[in-house]
Amino acid sequence: MSNSPSTTPAQIKLYPPNELMASLLGQQDELLRVVESALGNARILVRGNEITIDGEDMAVVERVFRELQLLLQHGQMLDPANISRAIDMVKANESPSEVLTSDILRSARGRNVRPKTSGQKRYVDAIAENTVTFGIGPAGTGKSYLAVALAVQALQSKQVERIILTRPAVEAGERLGFLPGDLMAKVDPYLRPLYDALFDFLGTDAVPRLMEKGAIEVAPLAFMRGRTLNGSFIILDEAQNTTPEQMKMFLTRIGFGSKAVVTGDVTQIDLDGGKSGLINIENVLNAVDNLAFVRLDGRDVVRHKIVQDIVEAYDIARSQGIKL
Repeated sequence: MSNSPSTTPAQIKLYPPNELMASLLGQQDELLRVVESALGNARILVRGNEITIDGEDMAVVERVFRELQLLLQHGQMLDPANISRAIDMVKANESPSEVLTSDILRSARGRNVRPKTSGQKRYVDAIAENTVTFGIGPAGTGKSYLAVALAVQALQSKQVERIILTRPAVEAGERLGFLPGDLMAKVDPYLRPLYDALFDFLGTDAVPRLMEKGAIEVAPLAFMRGRTLNGSFIILDEAQNTTPEQMKMFLTRIGFGSKAVVTGDVTQIDLDGGKSGLINIENVLNAVDNLAFVRLDGRDVVRHKIVQDIVEAYDIARSQGIKL
């Protein structure tokens, strides 16, 4: 073994295939600017299909470009949003090409549904590996959307016989009694986001047919009492608005051959003076096998960047003891 000191190269050169260069750099080098802005301690020079990198961050930039090339070779389109997410993953020593190319299913509109962050990938993997998974995090992290996607995939592959989607019907500024219609009509606004996800994955024609056959059921949480749910993929959405008694009731409905996903955001509790069933639930269930908790945060927000910034601003305020 040589005892001579290791040396760091003065610069790194990459030679992506010519046909990938336009997609790699973006229109008028828009995507290149994103990389340069995020990793300012490196200099990047492009001539033809030769990319020369030097500076303090050159090893990180090299890995970013190699990962982006792999994404393109997997058929992934690049845009400023997923470039930024890829950079964040590389900085965290994660592999974007493994995270962003994991297909869940193809939607009715022909779009491949994939996790967009490493947190979402952990969430998807946890659901696949466990009977019960809790996905806890702020709005925009894909908790409900990905859970419905996996439920549809399980139904289509005949792993389950039906999908059951449920939410607590909590009066958030509007009393149900004053809304028109029967109970289902009154709670329909609370269930609408779940319908929207189903329509996205299955199409507007297929969902009503599957509901008529009993393969899909969308109902308020109160309808779960007294039932045993076998062969089902069950999603409890907005679980922060359950009481501890309702949470226990829901979890004890799970039957043979079933899988359950519980989603919620403990910063958006609408219960009027009651205690949320999602608070401290991890302390209660931490010794239970085949059950997982996945916590998502601002880095997993996949809506407009301002949503991520708002979530992070609230997190900082709470950490500083600012009363909200």
